[in-house]
Amino acid sequence: MDEKSGEYWDAEADRFDEEPDHGLRDPEVRAAWAGRLRGWLPDAPADVLDLGCGTGSLAALAAEQGHRVTGVDRSPRMVALARAKLAGTDARVVVGDAVRPPVAAGRFDVVLVRHMLWAMPDPAAALRRWAGLLRRGGRLVLVEGCWGEAEPVGITATELAALVRPFAAHTEIEQLAHDTALWGRPVRDERYAAVVRPAPPRRHSEIVDVHLILVRDGHVLLGRRVNTGYADGLLHAPSGHVEDGEDVREAMIREAYEEVGVVLRPEETGVALVMQHRAPGGEARVGWFFVADGAGREPVNREPDKCSELGWFPLDALPDDMVAYCRAGLDAYRAGERFVLHLHEPGDTIAHDPHAPGRAVALPSGGCSTMAAANAVP
Repeated sequence: MDEKSGEYWDAEADRFDEEPDHGLRDPEVRAAWAGRLRGWLPDAPADVLDLGCGTGSLAALAAEQGHRVTGVDRSPRMVALARAKLAGTDARVVVGDAVRPPVAAGRFDVVLVRHMLWAMPDPAAALRRWAGLLRRGGRLVLVEGCWGEAEPVGITATELAALVRPFAAHTEIEQLAHDTALWGRPVRDERYAAVVRPAPPRRHSEIVDVHLILVRDGHVLLGRRVNTGYADGLLHAPSGHVEDGEDVREAMIREAYEEVGVVLRPEETGVALVMQHRAPGGEARVGWFFVADGAGREPVNREPDKCSELGWFPLDALPDDMVAYCRAGLDAYRAGERFVLHLHEPGDTIAHDPHAPGRAVALPSGGCSTMAAANAVP
C-alpha cells in the first residue's frame, strides 16, 4: 500500500483523535501509553524524533517525560493540531516527509514511528534511512501491527524482524494486542512494538593511493589512461594503490618504476600534499602526492595496455582533459597547499570541468604558534 497524501490526512485530522489510541483522551488509555513509552525510551532528557507524529499525542507524552521532542508529519493540518497540543513545551513540529525528514543525520537518540512502516513503498530503505538519523547507541521504536482478522493489512513482527536484521545489533519485540488499555477495547489482531538498536558503524577505512608529480623545466609528466575501465581517455599522473605491507613512500617508488621506468631513491621523493578524495557516487580515499625532480630522467611507457601515451605538460597551463582528482592535486601543489579535501558530489564528472563548482578545499596546517594565536584572548 502506498502512503496516503498529505491532503488525505488534512481531511482526516479533525477527527483523528476520536480513536482512543490516537487522541489518548481516556485517562486509562493515556496512562497505558505513557507507561509503555517510558519503557521504550532511554532516561530523560533524550532527543526524540517522532515521525508521522499526527496530532502529537505520543510526542506530548515524551515531552511530559522530559525529552526533547521533534515531530514531523506531512499533513499541515496535523502539524497545526500537534503544535497546539504541545504548546508550552520545548517540542518542535515541522511539516515534512517521514521517509526523508527535514532533519540532520546522527542527531537523535530515538526515532519513534507508529503505524507508518507498513505503508512505506520501500520499508527496508525507510528503516535504513531512519537508522542513519540516530546517534551512536540510539534506538528505533517502531509501533506496528497487522490489522484485521479476515483480510489483515500491515506488517507482522516476523517480517519486521527480518527487515532490520541486516543492520540491527539487538531487536526486542513486545506484543501489545493483549493490553486492552492501550486500545480502549479488546483487539484480536497482531499489534506490537519493536525496539531496534542498530549495530555501531564499522570503523572507518579508506583506500590509500600515491601520485607522482615528476617535474622538469616547469613541466609535469602525465599519461593518458586506456583500457582501465575508469577515466579512460583522460590524463593522469603516474599513480597506484598502496599494497599490504608497504608504506606510502615505498609504494610511490614501486609505482614510479612499474609505470614509467623511473628509479627513485627514498631521499629523492618529497611529500607534496595529502588529499582526501571522493569520486562521484563513490567512497572516499586518501591520496599522497609525492614530488621528484625529472631532470635527466627519460620516462618510458612500461604499461602500454593501460596508458596510450606519456607527455610533459606545463604546470602553469595544465590541459583540461585530466582526471579531476589529479588536476585538483596539481593545482593545490602549485598553490603551495599541503592538506586538501576534494569530495565530489553526485552528478559531478570524473573529468576535470573548468566550469563546474570547485570541490577542492584547502585545510590549514597547524603548529604551536597557530594554536596559540587561535587561543589568544583579544
